[in-house]
Amino acid sequence: MNAPGKDALLCLDSVGIRFGGLQAVGGLSFSVGRGQVVGLIGPNGAGKTTAFNLITGVYKPTEGRIVFEGRDMTGYAPHRIAAAGIFRTFQTIRLFQGQSVLVNVLAGLHLRTRQHWWQGLLRTPAQRREEIQLRSQAMEVLRRLDLESVAYEDVASLSYGVQRRVELARALIAGPKLLILDEPAAGLNDQESAALNRTILSVRDQGISVLLVEHDMNVVMNVTDHIVCINFGRKIAEGDPESIRNDPQVIEAYLGRDDDEEDISTNTTVGGGA
Repeated sequence: MNAPGKDALLCLDSVGIRFGGLQAVGGLSFSVGRGQVVGLIGPNGAGKTTAFNLITGVYKPTEGRIVFEGRDMTGYAPHRIAAAGIFRTFQTIRLFQGQSVLVNVLAGLHLRTRQHWWQGLLRTPAQRREEIQLRSQAMEVLRRLDLESVAYEDVASLSYGVQRRVELARALIAGPKLLILDEPAAGLNDQESAALNRTILSVRDQGISVLLVEHDMNVVMNVTDHIVCINFGRKIAEGDPESIRNDPQVIEAYLGRDDDEEDISTNTTVGGGA
């Protein structure tokens, strides 16, 4: 698939941010098309997670624009960005330990509930109807991610890979238009990574756009339509997986890694961190 054009869902236009005298991200421009999986890659400290934080409102850009569905959302607060349809997962799992899978997934619906807190206290008929509807929606998402059998189990008792899927289910139930995944394959074994690949592709097939940072190149090369590579906060290459795999600047950006890290051309894990 070619790079998304003017009809892109998300567009970063020369976005940058400074922390004191440090230019963490500078002049970064790329787009995510509707129903497209875009990978954002780069060596350690390249600015990938910073870019995610700019898109989701954790940081406010000091330069450039962030446009979503044709609307300039530069500097919007995180809750406004989430309400617009951008949701994310994180490098580290952020589930409610001691709570069931179902409760954790239902937490993703907090922006979609219509009843007031006092209706929950009084258990009004409208509140009970909404609760039944939301539970039905949550169970449907769990079925799609093969999590229905563990719906009532404590997330703390589940494997790391299953907890990752629970976190993904919580993001999906919110009805995202753009799903941002921050190293979703971190800590997964080969079988779990293969399952993640299938899940990401199924999300795309539902018409949801995906932007992911990932160091496992097996995942990146197998699920992305388009890849953006950054280094020192600036874009150095952009294109389809095959062209990125063979791009001299991309290969050079990955030089100087630790001895146990392998070249991008081997489709294996590279780097770590953002």
